Amino acid sequence: MINTMLLNEFLKEHKAFVAEQHKVENLQATVAQRQRQIEALTAGLQRVSVQLELNKSARQTVPNDE
Repeated sequence: MINTMLLNEFLKEHKAFVAEQHKVENLQATVAQRQRQIEALTAGLQRVSVQLELNKSARQTVPNDE
């Protein structure tokens, strides 16, 4: 009787552990996806910043015909 109770408790805990393991894997996948999104947004922001600097430099080098 004790062995059956211990086995049932072990199986219950193992099932809970496997469920938590799946949650962790899903969270790791979400973090990896968010990291890729951050990297893409950062690259886009850097391109926009460079373009703004180029436009700013171009405006400063245009001669004033007044």
